[in-house]
Amino acid sequence: MTRVDSPDEKVLSAALAEASRHDWKVLIEEGIDGREIECAVLAARPTDRPRVSWPGEIVLDRRAEGDEQFYDFDSKYTDSQASHVEVPAKLPREVLDRVRDVAARAFTAVDGTGLSRVDTFVTADGRVTVNEINTMPGFTPISMYPQAWEATGVSYAELIGTLIDGAGR
Repeated sequence: MTRVDSPDEKVLSAALAEASRHDWKVLIEEGIDGREIECAVLAARPTDRPRVSWPGEIVLDRRAEGDEQFYDFDSKYTDSQASHVEVPAKLPREVLDRVRDVAARAFTAVDGTGLSRVDTFVTADGRVTVNEINTMPGFTPISMYPQAWEATGVSYAELIGTLIDGAGR
C-alpha cells in the first residue's frame, strides 16, 4: 500500500506503478482527514440486539515526535514502541455515543451475528463515517476487540463465555 498525500501527478503515477508491480488490479481510495475510531460489537445469537463497547483508538506514538507515521505492517506487528490503544478514545461523550450508534447500525445493516469490529473515521467536525466492518477481528488479550470490552466492563473470560454460549444455541 502506498499513501499519497500530494496533488503532484508524478507522486500518484509512482504509487500506481508500484501497485501495478504486484497486481494488474489497483484500488484507489479517497483519503478522509479524520481519526480512526474502532468499536467492538457483539450479538452472540442471531436474535440478540447488538451490544457495543466503548470506542477505542490506536494512537501512533511517534506522531508526537513530528514523524509522519502511518499505521503500517511494522507499526502493527513488529515495532512495539510505535503505538498503543486508548479505550475509550479521547473524544467528547456525544461523539463516542454517535460512534457506538453508527457501529450498531452498520452491524445490523449487514445482518451481523457473533462478533465484529466496526472501524469508523471521525472528522474534526464530528462526522462519523464507516470505514469497514471487520468480521474476524484480532482476539488476543492485547487486541483492540477484547480491550474495548474490558474497558466497557466485560472481561476476556466473560466475552469468551458469551460467544461460546451463543454458538451452542
